[in-house]
Amino acid sequence: MKKQTMDSEERDILASYERNEWRPARNGRSEIAKLQQYSRNTLQKNKRINIRLAERDLVGIQTKAIEEGLPYQTLISSILHKYLRGVLRERRNA
Repeated sequence: MKKQTMDSEERDILASYERNEWRPARNGRSEIAKLQQYSRNTLQKNKRINIRLAERDLVGIQTKAIEEGLPYQTLISSILHKYLRGVLRERRNA
């Protein structure tokens, strides 16, 4: 079995938890229900598309997906979703 390792962000979260810094959310049940609905809406995939990419772009996406531990189609979907929500923005070079 492969040993799990944590990145620095995960270690920070664990340390914060161990320092007892975490508190329950107010209205926990309604917050959970809201987040579950967000998850359902995000994960619902009911349309299929075909897209042509340059081979090097596809290889780059597949490499990033492996680094993130995701299927590459899921990574592409996530990138598009973030872009449409305004979370992912084009970086302008100065």
